[in-house]
Formats: sequence, structure tokens, C-alpha cells
Amino acid sequence: MAKISLIVNGNPVTANVDPRTLLVQFLRENLRLTGTHVGCDTSQCGACVVHLDGKAVKSCTTLAVMADGHEVKTIEGLAADGAPLHPMQEAFREHHGLQCGFCTPGMIMTAIDIVHRKGHELDDHTIREELEGNLCRCTGYQNIVTSISAGAKAMAKSDLA
Repeated sequence: MAKISLIVNGNPVTANVDPRTLLVQFLRENLRLTGTHVGCDTSQCGACVVHLDGKAVKSCTTLAVMADGHEVKTIEGLAADGAPLHPMQEAFREHHGLQCGFCTPGMIMTAIDIVHRKGHELDDHTIREELEGNLCRCTGYQNIVTSISAGAKAMAKSDLA
């Protein structure tokens, strides 16, 4: 077993884990943060995207021990209970950027990372290129692209960004 200490959604966490434990398993099974989904186990679909020290990573191919000493943010950490949604979450709701919702947490976490790296004025081509590692089997992507564009603009006006 390996002892890890990290910050998850602003809360300090210490645990003993098997060194082979994936970050997604640790989040879902140990911490019961089930918003991070497992869609493929091969880093192809993006349903498991979380932020590690502010950068998007696929938690299905990241070991929990690699997060030791770092900060992890999951979809559950974007908006506190009873607080307004993060602007990107609100944009997905408002612009119908989801259907079944399975890919949505990973899409939103990826979208926020795109905004942090590329800025608040995103064209459709850039958004589509940046979403290359995230799959949705329901929407056809147009509403996701529209949601990300709107969310990026809303983040520029928000202190939650």
C-alpha cells in the first residue's frame, strides 16, 4: 500500500491505496465522487476528465499515487451545494449540450481547460479540434460546441471561472 495525501475539491484527503489504483477508481470508489465516469478504460472517450493542478487529465490512465501532493478538481467541485452552477455547467444546461449526460462531466471539465488555455473567444473549429479526445454518442456535438462557446464567454464575466 502507498500513502497519498492530496486536495480533492478543496478538501484535504489522506488514504492508503494500492499503487496500481487508478485516479478514477480512487475518486469513485474511495471518495464516492461518482460524477467522474469510466467510459472506456483506454483514454479514448474523455468521460473521466478531471483537473490535476488546474490541467485536464484523463483519470482512467492516471494513477492515484501520481496525484499525491497535488490538487484534484472533479465535476462535483465546480459548484458547492446550493450555490449557482459554474458558468460552463449553466451553459450546457441552457444550450442543451447534453442528452444522456454520461459524457457531460468530462466534456465540462475539458471545456473549462480549453478556456483556460485558449481564452474566452473560441471559434467552432477550435472547440471541435480541442474536443478530439472526448466522445459523445448522443448529441452530434453541435449543442456541445454552442455550449462551450457560450460558457467561455460567461466565464469571462464570472468570478467562478
